[in-house]
Amino acid sequence: METYNHTYRHHNFSHKDLSDLTFTACTFIRSDFRRANLRDTTFVNCKFIEQGDIEGCHFDVADLRDASFQQCQLAMANFSNANCYGIEFRACDLKGANFSRTNFAHQVSNRMYFCSAFISGCNLSYANMERVCLEKCELFENRWIGTNLAGASLKESDLSRGVFFRRCLGAI
Repeated sequence: METYNHTYRHHNFSHKDLSDLTFTACTFIRSDFRRANLRDTTFVNCKFIEQGDIEGCHFDVADLRDASFQQCQLAMANFSNANCYGIEFRACDLKGANFSRTNFAHQVSNRMYFCSAFISGCNLSYANMERVCLEKCELFENRWIGTNLAGASLKESDLSRGVFFRRCLGAI
């Protein structure tokens, strides 16, 4: 099912099953996606913050496995504790987004895991990516200015053509 050009204000999507849906040119202002099932959901050219707001939408503890965000405005969004294995962010504004304790890995055993994320052409400036594991992922052409990467692991990820500020390079 596809939803086109719809505006949601203060809408509560928490605990809802929105899997396999497509939203195109939609606006979500102060909406709550906490604990929502957004698996395989696609968002194209959507806005998740209103100009002048200091807080974006909440995706805390949401199931975002294999979800796709393309050309979306997600500044100040909160993805803490979300399951983001296989997520795609293409040409998105993620400035100031919170990814603390976000899971981009699939745990196979106590010692074996696989990471999967496709984040390219995005503005990750001032995002909180503290202690995230994004190993062997596509992370090219992103802006990382002022991004908090303390304790993060980006081993063997493609960081080519990215724009960095020295302070965030300590974790790479």
